This record gives sequence, C-alpha cells and structure tokens, in this order.
Amino acid sequence: MDINMQRRSQVEIIQLRGPLRLGPAVNEFRQALDQSLSNGDTRIVLDLAEVPMIDSSGIGVLMKSLASARQRGGNIKLVNPSKFAIQTLRMVGLLNLFEVFTDADAAVASFA
Repeated sequence: MDINMQRRSQVEIIQLRGPLRLGPAVNEFRQALDQSLSNGDTRIVLDLAEVPMIDSSGIGVLMKSLASARQRGGNIKLVNPSKFAIQTLRMVGLLNLFEVFTDADAAVASFA
C-alpha cells in the first residue's frame, strides 16, 4: 500500500495505491486516517482510483473514520473508487453514506 497525503484548501487529500485488505495495508490506512483526524483535519478526500479492491477490514476503518470525522463536524468524500470498491460498498449498504466524485478538485470544492 502506497499512501500519499497532501493538503489543499483546508482539505486533506489521501491518495491510496494498492489493494486495501487485512494486514499491513489496512494498518497503514488506519494510521494515516488517525493521524489526519488527530491533527484536526476533518475534511478528508480519499482518492481510491488506484485501489483495485477493498475488503471488510478496509471498510471497517473507512466507516470508523467517517464516524469520527462527522462527530467533529467534518466528512470523508471518495474520489474515483474502482468498480469493485463501489460494488463492495453497495453490497454492504454503505455506498449511500459517501459523496463520490470523479476528480479530487470537485471533491475539495464541495467542502466550500
């Protein structure tokens, strides 16, 4: 799992590359989100364009982080999730909890 983090207009953009499944990938993902939230970053955009698959442990981290961000007045928005990621989130009934965008600029602008 490769994780690239950058700030743009008071929004933390987290770009993920690689499968998001149980093990080191999910642990790194959890640490990145926890770090952002503990730094007070509650406006988070997750770029999932290069995440071919996500398993239940990755979804668990995503949901826990979404709840934390919303409790603090923020949100997590998704950019370009793969077809597999969309199907997985839809199958477990969670896709409707996220705003989904085709590019990071639109997701960042939606926080304004």
